Amino acid sequence: MAHTFHLTIAQVGQNIFDGEAVSVTLPGADGIFTVMANHEAFVTPLAEGEAKIEDAQGTKHSIHIPAYSIAEISNNQATIIL
Repeated sequence: MAHTFHLTIAQVGQNIFDGEAVSVTLPGADGIFTVMANHEAFVTPLAEGEAKIEDAQGTKHSIHIPAYSIAEISNNQATIIL
């Protein structure tokens, strides 16, 4: 079984994704990066692009990330604020 982390992608008043994920690939301001379970903690701005998610069941999701979004990764969870 793959290691997972908790992923939340939210905008004001709405959770777009909230669940366990194996990985999420994000459009960082300095380039594309992938977060997996137990990733090093950091906060970073995101560029406009697509979040590519593989959830705990192996299902793949794609969510549009608008410019000026923020990612926070810590304590085996990732929060993306759109």
